[in-house]
Amino acid sequence: MSHLWPEVDERRSRLMTRVRQRDTKPEMVVRRAAHSMGSRFRLQRRDLPGRPDLVFPRHRKVIFVHGCFWHSHPGCKCATVPKTRTEYWLAKLAANRARDSRVESELLELGWEVGIVWECETRNEAFLAGFLAKFLRGS
Repeated sequence: MSHLWPEVDERRSRLMTRVRQRDTKPEMVVRRAAHSMGSRFRLQRRDLPGRPDLVFPRHRKVIFVHGCFWHSHPGCKCATVPKTRTEYWLAKLAANRARDSRVESELLELGWEVGIVWECETRNEAFLAGFLAKFLRGS
C-alpha cells in the first residue's frame, strides 16, 4: 500500500517519530503531583512487565499514564479511530488493549498493585491529587 501514497507515508512517518514514549506531558504532570505529595518513585523499571511509568517500590504499586488515543479510553472524546486506514488502526488499538490487559495481569501475579491514569484525567488537578492520595495511601 505504501507505493500508492508515498507522500502520505512520509508525512505519517515524520509525525509518528515525534510521538514520545517517555517523559510525555501527561506523565510529567503525574510525576510532579506524586512528588509534591511526598511520594518517591522510580521511572520505567525494565525488570517489571510493561515498564510502568511510575514505580513505588515501598508500596509495591505502579502507575501507568495512558494516552486516551493509544490505549482507547472508553467514553473519551480523545479516543477516536482515524478515518483513514481504519482496519489497521482498529487492529493496532485492539492489540494495545490486549497488551495492557496482559501486562496488568502479570504485575498482579507478581504482587504489584496497578493504577491507571488517563491522559484526559491529568488536566484535572483535583481529581489527580485525589486519585494519587487514595491509590498511594490506600485510603
